[in-house]
Amino acid sequence: MVADNKQRNKRLRLLIHKLNKARKKQAQKIDILCNDLIAEQRKFIHRLNIIGFTANFYESIIGATDLEDLLYTAARMIKTETTEANVTFFLRHENDPSSQLKAGFELHMFESGQPMIFETKRPSDGSRDRFENCMSPELMDSIFKSNKVCTLDDMFAMDLQGHLTGMNKVSATTIPLGYLGTSLGFMLIYRSSDNKLSADEIDRVQAVTGGLSRAISSCQTPSHSRP
Repeated sequence: MVADNKQRNKRLRLLIHKLNKARKKQAQKIDILCNDLIAEQRKFIHRLNIIGFTANFYESIIGATDLEDLLYTAARMIKTETTEANVTFFLRHENDPSSQLKAGFELHMFESGQPMIFETKRPSDGSRDRFENCMSPELMDSIFKSNKVCTLDDMFAMDLQGHLTGMNKVSATTIPLGYLGTSLGFMLIYRSSDNKLSADEIDRVQAVTGGLSRAISSCQTPSHSRP
């Protein structure tokens, strides 16, 4: 009788052990499934955010025929997605024999609703703390020719000028602008590194560069060139 009880208890312990093991496996499968569902949900929300911003952005710039109005609206919309960030457009122009304009860039910046436009060289408004003041014409040209999203590290590799200690306080990215295989320039987005630009923010801005580039190309005429 005692032997039977021991044998029965042994079988019961073995059964409980197998049951617990099966429960752990099941719990692990449920955890994996839940994590996958959460990851997919995040991706779905991310896509929805991009679609929502893209729709609002295109609705805002549709019908724009003046370059400055277009860029001002684009900068304002981008700032809604990159809170407290500065947005500057670097538009490339080639040699113009009629005006003796040298190949370079126009810098389009907007502060207090007013455009500030500079030819090739850095801003000359006396604001030494502007990130644009660290960008030489050679650096602008390198970013333009790279035709890719450039991080602050990429810009340093291209000989970005400025003190490393000061640059540690900046989060910056450049995004190329192009239409039908033609590079038009790039945009610079930067703000304090205390609020670093996120990959989601850059993704949303990248999503509208195609339509924005097309609009810029449509607006650009010889009358927009400045000697």
